[in-house]
Amino acid sequence: MSTIYGPTELGPATAKRQVYSPLEAYWNAFQAWRKREKLRTELCRLTDSELADIGITRGEIDYVTSNRSSSPDPLHWMSGIGTRR
Repeated sequence: MSTIYGPTELGPATAKRQVYSPLEAYWNAFQAWRKREKLRTELCRLTDSELADIGITRGEIDYVTSNRSSSPDPLHWMSGIGTRR
């Protein structure tokens, strides 16, 4: 659970902050890579039965971590399983 300390600025929902320098772009990419590697490490430490409990196999770990950019939730890609659309 996360707690926000202090005021936050509200802006248009579609506004995105521009990347002003190549160094900032590199830093953001590096941070994203580190988050993916941390997730991959945590998933690799789980047993096969623990992985089965969350609905993935050991062979799917790389897929889950590489597609993290589509959603902040690593298991978001599973949200549609078992539902009719």
